[in-house]
Amino acid sequence: MQDQDKQREHDLQREGSNKVMRWVASAVGIILALLVIGGGIYTVYALQPANRHDENVVSVHIPEGATNDEIAGILKKDGLIRNISIFKMWLKTHSVAGFQAGDFYVSPSMNNRQIVSQLQGGGGRPVVGHVLVKEGQTIDEIGNTIAKNTKYSKKDFLALMKNEKFLKSLEKRYPQLLSSSMKKNNVRYHLEGYLFPAKYDVYQGASLDELVTQMVEKENEVLTPYYSAIKKKHLTVQEVLTLASLVEREGVKDTDRRKIAGVFFNRLDAGMPLQSDISVMYALNKHKHSLSLKDVKVKSPYNLYVHKGYGPGPFNNPSLNSISAVLNPLDRDEDYLYFVANLKTGEVKFSHTLDEHEANNASFGQ
Repeated sequence: MQDQDKQREHDLQREGSNKVMRWVASAVGIILALLVIGGGIYTVYALQPANRHDENVVSVHIPEGATNDEIAGILKKDGLIRNISIFKMWLKTHSVAGFQAGDFYVSPSMNNRQIVSQLQGGGGRPVVGHVLVKEGQTIDEIGNTIAKNTKYSKKDFLALMKNEKFLKSLEKRYPQLLSSSMKKNNVRYHLEGYLFPAKYDVYQGASLDELVTQMVEKENEVLTPYYSAIKKKHLTVQEVLTLASLVEREGVKDTDRRKIAGVFFNRLDAGMPLQSDISVMYALNKHKHSLSLKDVKVKSPYNLYVHKGYGPGPFNNPSLNSISAVLNPLDRDEDYLYFVANLKTGEVKFSHTLDEHEANNASFGQ
């Protein structure tokens, strides 16, 4: 009888133990299931666009040789992905490789696949318009073009041209290009001369910052092969673009432009003012066929009839041909100090003295 009681007690203990084990197993299973479900929900959440309702575009710079870890960090910092680890996991599971270095335009409304397509040079945004910056246009004139061809007003554009935060961010990105401009005082627009003449696509959702950055980026791209030559000539980018902006409006043929550049350098070396009508019209902020005595005395640092040297900066946005003319002037050894252009034919005559210059001017009937 005693043995039977012990056996019954043992069976009850074993049954209780089994119930506990079954309960623990059931609880663990539930917890694991919740973790899997929760993790899945979180993963799905983290793979969604950072903000599907925000179609504004962010300019993203990917350095040469950047790893996936570094790229994920850049995207997270700019608010373009939700989670670094899950984005990296997505890259791994989709065997993503082959990112390009450079500047890309990405929107928080893009999903991972669209972002990767952008960073691999695949585009992805429709073009909704174009802005044509013509050779020799001023920032004021470009403002009219932007107002005509985009949703942004001229007022918006000119405000951005004065936005110190935006200008400093561009200087940080393109120091070789913009540092000499940003150091100058009494400058009307620090980006005058730095919006390269070209046709620019306007993408859906593109910000005004992005559009202007495209123009500055193009200027930097064009000038990059010339930075060493500019330095060897002991010039600054601001000085080169200033002379190029004058050459742009003073000459038409490339040979004449190079000779005009030579005249400007000769006058600078002789300590003479450049005396370009283009500078006076910029100071007046209006175009005139002829200038009065009062006009050439206008009080402005941009008036190079009154002030010697280069002045504050460029007077328009010059072409590469004019920039090249400044870097490769002709006939410096001829010591020309004057030139005059026939307003009807475009012919340019060069001279050494003021008397010769006045005679040339009279020969054109001007």
